[in-house]
Amino acid sequence: MTRNPIERPLGGAAVACGFAAKIAKGGDNGRQSTAPRVRGKRPSSRRRPPPAAADTAAMRPAGPVLLGVGALALIVIGAYFPALSGGFVWDDRAFLDAAPVQAWNGLWRIWFSPSEIEGEGHYWPLTYTTFWLEHRLWGSFWAPGYHGVNLLLHFANAVLVWRLLRAMGALPMWWAWTVAALFAAHPAHAEAVAWVIGRKDLLATLFYFCAALAWLRAAPAAGMRWRWHVFALLLFAASLLCKSSGVTLPLALLVHCWWRQGRLTVADGWRVAPFFLVAVGFGVGDMRYYEEIIDVDYSLLERVLIAAQSLWFYISKLLWPAGLMPVYPHWRVDVAAAAPWAYAFGALALAAALWLLRGRIGRGALAGAAFFALPLAPVLGLVPFGYMQFAFVANRYQYLADVGALAVLVGAAATAGRALGKEARWAASGVATALLLSLGALTWQHVGIYRNEIVFFEKVVAANPTARDAHFNLGKALFRAGRREEGLAAALHSLALRPESMKAQYGTGVMLHQLGRPQEALAHFQRALAINPNNRIVQFAAGQVQVALGDHDEAEAHFRRTLAIEPRHWGAHVQLAQLLAGTNRVAAGARLMRQALATWPGRPEALLLLASLEFNRQRYAEALDLYRAAREKLPNSAVAWSGSAATLFHLGRPAEALRHVDRALALDPSLADARNNRAAIAAAAAAAQSRSE
Repeated sequence: MTRNPIERPLGGAAVACGFAAKIAKGGDNGRQSTAPRVRGKRPSSRRRPPPAAADTAAMRPAGPVLLGVGALALIVIGAYFPALSGGFVWDDRAFLDAAPVQAWNGLWRIWFSPSEIEGEGHYWPLTYTTFWLEHRLWGSFWAPGYHGVNLLLHFANAVLVWRLLRAMGALPMWWAWTVAALFAAHPAHAEAVAWVIGRKDLLATLFYFCAALAWLRAAPAAGMRWRWHVFALLLFAASLLCKSSGVTLPLALLVHCWWRQGRLTVADGWRVAPFFLVAVGFGVGDMRYYEEIIDVDYSLLERVLIAAQSLWFYISKLLWPAGLMPVYPHWRVDVAAAAPWAYAFGALALAAALWLLRGRIGRGALAGAAFFALPLAPVLGLVPFGYMQFAFVANRYQYLADVGALAVLVGAAATAGRALGKEARWAASGVATALLLSLGALTWQHVGIYRNEIVFFEKVVAANPTARDAHFNLGKALFRAGRREEGLAAALHSLALRPESMKAQYGTGVMLHQLGRPQEALAHFQRALAINPNNRIVQFAAGQVQVALGDHDEAEAHFRRTLAIEPRHWGAHVQLAQLLAGTNRVAAGARLMRQALATWPGRPEALLLLASLEFNRQRYAEALDLYRAAREKLPNSAVAWSGSAATLFHLGRPAEALRHVDRALALDPSLADARNNRAAIAAAAAAAQSRSE
């Protein structure tokens, strides 16, 4: 009689990679016990249901489990130790420069005003919450702390891979550990781990695995556990709040049901339906929030060919991780060429073969292939996404997907290993150890790319000279490091390659402005505005340069345009108010700052600026109230105490003014206004004292 393929451990590469849950029948191997029956004891007619796969895996002795966890920790530390001395690179600026991450009240802004995070076009607040917490812990942006957390998350994910495969009964204990070890050591995952902003992928994967484990726990053989089902749903939502890469989990759960049962039932649909609702809700919400302009122009047929070749690219990097790079070159997409179609037909042929052979090798291989493809589906190019402007592929995208392919490969090795003798199995263990050491060494080497921005972008432009914006990003890194002329040269080179880049035009203008060449800077800002006149950052920068050049009318026009685009732009409010005051329109400047205070109630900088404007209008009572409010917010502000002193002097209260100016000088002895005013204030106070005597 043909044995049920569900009961085969792998069926010659048929391991289910993250979704399979094997039903144990009467023991680990699914066979009926042949032990002799004890006479005199009648077996119970009521057979107890077999324990769930998750419960069976939990019965393992603690010693081997602790040994396996410790070994995974050593693998992660050994492979990724250089990452602890790495710095911040490229998109790390999204959280480094984000005011909500730095502010104590930033949590509210991260969750309810996420547009304040410049450079992040998605709504992923849970990731930025971890950055906010770490900023409180480290006291500043201390790179080793952030890298250390990434390593801990990667280690946790490796442990979860082991736990998940065991909970599903997909592989024997140490073969499942082998999958986790390969996952931990593989250099294709270095981008997600060694790059701090890769935290998104690490956290999303962590909650994804936890959601899958909770979902398995929710449906044991004895019946549904609704609390675990709700918990799984919450964990899935948490994954999407870190990054939307796990949005395909509901489909993965259906693959699990099919692998386990050989079919899908209405009950399966009801169990998975809430996950689909959450996925659709988050997906639509994220797309509505998404701010980045997707500058890609490929037909549907071209995108199908891109997707097919991308799948084979990720498989190739998993099997042979040579030539890894942060930004891969675009490949040529030609629907008339044969090669792209070979990738597409090859993918279809593989899927068809796994389907047709499912009766012989089991359903696990097809389920594993599905799990590999599903997490990659949103970033294969079928639906355009922003990163396609830079490259079609990125290794961080395969972080979650690789679990499926690794489980299939290790499952095939496990099946083949059972046919080998003892000596051959020892030799195979040696090969596996050598493979892990080799992968760890490659990871160690690749992690060095993330040491700092200069090393990072030098590697990018060396490996891929056509990388979009890489030369400009190298220029920015050199400029920030004090190598300003080299940085400007790299930025100008990037413009020679790609003059239509608004970002490069703007960045080059900023460099020129900081080098004291405002006229040249203005030319680049104007080119950037010709590309996109509605960019508030460039409009504001152009206004600042016009102030430096003395063209107040043009500066005012730029600041007003900035406020028209973004009415909450704080810098534009301040600059325009100061510009109006400097051109004898103090009352207009004061009105503008009162509008700013209505937007940001109690903001100390607004209070101080408005107080100085009211002082210039000789409205001393109003100015004094504003300075007092500013001192309540900033009790150690020498400027606030000095302004109060000058205001009190004009109100005829020199004794109080003297105390305030002395407090200002105690806080900042170099403050020019306080030093210049003290003599007159002291003389007035002495005269008032003599009159009173």
